[in-house]
Amino acid sequence: MNTHDAAQDDRGDSLWESVTQTSAGIRGAFHGRFDSVALADLGAASTLGGRLEALRGRSVLIATHEQLGTALALLELDGVASRVVLCTPDLTVQQLARVAATAEAEFLITDAMATTQTLPGIAAFPLTRRPVAGPVLRRTTEQTEWILLTSGTTGTPKLVVHTLDSLGGTLPRQPSAATRTVWSTFYDIRRYGGLQIYLRAVLSGSTLVLSCPQEPPAEFLARCAAAGVTHISGTPSHWRRALMSGAAAALKPDYVRVSGEIADQTVLDNLRSAYPHAAIGHAFASTEAGVAFDVNDGLAGFPADYIDSERSGIKLKVEDGALRVHSGRNALRYLGEGPATLASSDGYVDTEDLVELHEGRYYFRGRKSGIINVGGLKVHPEEVESVLNADSRVRMSLVRARRNPIMGAVVVADVVLTDAASTAPDSEAAAQVTNDLLHACRRVLPAHKVPSMLRIVPTLELTAAGKLVRPGA
Repeated sequence: MNTHDAAQDDRGDSLWESVTQTSAGIRGAFHGRFDSVALADLGAASTLGGRLEALRGRSVLIATHEQLGTALALLELDGVASRVVLCTPDLTVQQLARVAATAEAEFLITDAMATTQTLPGIAAFPLTRRPVAGPVLRRTTEQTEWILLTSGTTGTPKLVVHTLDSLGGTLPRQPSAATRTVWSTFYDIRRYGGLQIYLRAVLSGSTLVLSCPQEPPAEFLARCAAAGVTHISGTPSHWRRALMSGAAAALKPDYVRVSGEIADQTVLDNLRSAYPHAAIGHAFASTEAGVAFDVNDGLAGFPADYIDSERSGIKLKVEDGALRVHSGRNALRYLGEGPATLASSDGYVDTEDLVELHEGRYYFRGRKSGIINVGGLKVHPEEVESVLNADSRVRMSLVRARRNPIMGAVVVADVVLTDAASTAPDSEAAAQVTNDLLHACRRVLPAHKVPSMLRIVPTLELTAAGKLVRPGA
């Protein structure tokens, strides 16, 4: 097991101790798709029973099917295990084995619905569906590493080392005296974006409604409405699907948060229309860089004065067109092979997200790795998608490269329409929309950025992190 960084020694209380120290005592609950657990029930009970002591000071994989199991295991293990690894259910057995080897894992926590096979040399402990009463000794001085997996769609993800302090050190740790906050998120809490919402809820003593793999958006939104969700987050792709489901009106939130992908003006305006009484904000964060900023003025992009000035201990700069972040919420390092630190010599982490200044505001243009090269000219897929999504008949779109023997690559686009039933791909209406969209692209984009082919499709695939699946990501 690797020794802990000195930076971790400054971390505050364990997650469970933080919960018990809120001014209103232990309150709140976790609501999964099939079960709910009140945090107060964990005061003298455990989902791991007598096995908790065996995990003290050990490296532990958490690989549950349901998010509720992970939510409970984190409360059990922070401050007890030396390392917890948040494994997502989309990992293959081979990927999980490589993650286990890199993390030097000794134990595996599973739930009744997990399909994970037993890993050689690693003891598997099942979580009970309900906390079991009995003596529970959670208090310890162990400084737990939280290991998050990057959200790439191919190969083995990178393992990123955080601590409770880097993940949640600046989050509110007191419940609101004026209102009863109920959080929810389309995200998986095993990803950075979802974990931020989990910690916001837990550290403030609030209730959290958890999503579930393969749960239809309409069913999830109905559960959120029944639980009285007031604050909810998701990627733009999550929100486009939710709005497309026709069930979004069931929810009456006070706050809607967008993150994980570029929040273009169209999705922000659509959310404003759907939730006229809610505060609509979008945030920028990454697993490695942490949370960089929130934007709450209803506009895409972010003000230019965010750059080269310190805000809440976070400094931003743009170098070679990419956003860089200096913060106490940066991850510590990658685990296993790789650089000893994520930051450059000046302490900044390169997000690899490209930004461009226009009329006093920076706008995200896409990822460095996502650029399409058309005859030596660069195309950011997100720039073209923004033009397509601006049409009220379009719910979401995906722009990608297609090989071309002359240009090397050309731009093609797949588009999901808002009213898919009346615009079948081979219909006259679909042909009209296609022509209109291509005309709009030709009107505002250089010729090399205009799609050479545009298809109407019924749906677009999302990654486990709620982002559009982009070829080669």
